[in-house]
Amino acid sequence: MKDFLSARLRTFVLLLLACLALPAHAQLAIEITGAGATRIPVIIPVFENEQVLPNSVSDIVRADLERSGLFQVMDNGVAPISANTLPDLAGLRARGADAALGASASALDNGRMEIRFRLFDLPRQAELGGMSMVMSPSQYRLIAHRIADYIYEKLTGQPGYFSTRIAFVVKSGDRYNLQIADVDGANPQVALTSREPIISPSWSPDGQRIAYVSFEAKKPVVYVHTLASGQRKAIANFTGSNSAPAWSPDGSRLAVALTRDGHSQIYIVGADGSGARRLMSSGGIDTEPNFSPDGQTIYFSSDRGGGAQIYRVSANGGSAQRVTFDGSYNVSPRISSDGRTMAYLTRGGSGFQIAIMNLANGQITKVSQGGQAESPSFAPGGRMVLYAENGSLYAVSSDGNVRQRLSVQASAVREPAWGPAPK
Repeated sequence: MKDFLSARLRTFVLLLLACLALPAHAQLAIEITGAGATRIPVIIPVFENEQVLPNSVSDIVRADLERSGLFQVMDNGVAPISANTLPDLAGLRARGADAALGASASALDNGRMEIRFRLFDLPRQAELGGMSMVMSPSQYRLIAHRIADYIYEKLTGQPGYFSTRIAFVVKSGDRYNLQIADVDGANPQVALTSREPIISPSWSPDGQRIAYVSFEAKKPVVYVHTLASGQRKAIANFTGSNSAPAWSPDGSRLAVALTRDGHSQIYIVGADGSGARRLMSSGGIDTEPNFSPDGQTIYFSSDRGGGAQIYRVSANGGSAQRVTFDGSYNVSPRISSDGRTMAYLTRGGSGFQIAIMNLANGQITKVSQGGQAESPSFAPGGRMVLYAENGSLYAVSSDGNVRQRLSVQASAVREPAWGPAPK
């Protein structure tokens, strides 16, 4: 399809225009619709002295672990386990758990609080480690997510992703809002409000900036937005269309799709907007670039072969190689942080689905269930993929076994992007 770029751009705009009104700080609700076949049983009781905290931290830790689909949280009838003494590990093991968390909270003189915790391997009757963290009252959610990250990594061997953030676009009245929220949908904040559509948010590797496309100038322009200050700069505002920003792993450059020289081609531009350089030349429409984690390769969508497929090329330019061969329409490549898998959109008889490709052997798994999926985005570590479908956000495991739906009643959310792991 020769006009697949313009068709997809029109689709993005129409979907955004169809969004219903949403209060600026409405919180996403999460519904878990699937879980892993084998889950690790873990005891996460109420923290000792948890009443000194502004809200329950243990509740958030339990919810994080349950939502991953990898853990069976067991806490009924278990008294708080102190982080300051060795618990009865044999007795806890007798409850059928493989791990248990002991945690204690205390108030400090300066209005801050401290949480100490220890994680225990019950089959081995051994301590796996622990930490002490001091927090202000407003940091209770962040500390809870970090505790869940610690447990996740110790028990699975993979980094946790609960302290990451997500970006997405909603519409409130006649305005579009780019929102940032915790990964569980809580604590949403509006980063940008505009009367014109906002699409394609892309996180910088340090999580401090977001690039996106705004139509404020009555055409697509790429901006880089610093979240802490709210300052932003147009880094691609050339003649024609400026779209599809994607950060390099070191945060110094972005790949973008520009029509400044005619039809859409991939360019590399500095994060400050300097030094725009065309990556390659083709007779087709090239768009939706995405860097590999090592920064050496760029994956992109193109119709250069007659139909929309995914290709890759050296970040220094050169000849492109086709990546997708299964199906007649494959677009929107996103590479996992470990470089092993690629999420993308594929069109079949039922519409658009999210597919996951093992880049080593080419094996493909379709993980979405509906037919109108869009905007895939990997969590750090690559186990979960965030995407939009029919006005809701979904997070699904790369094997398709764990699924979550994030939604706001009577509202539509679009254009999700999963942020990086905090430094």
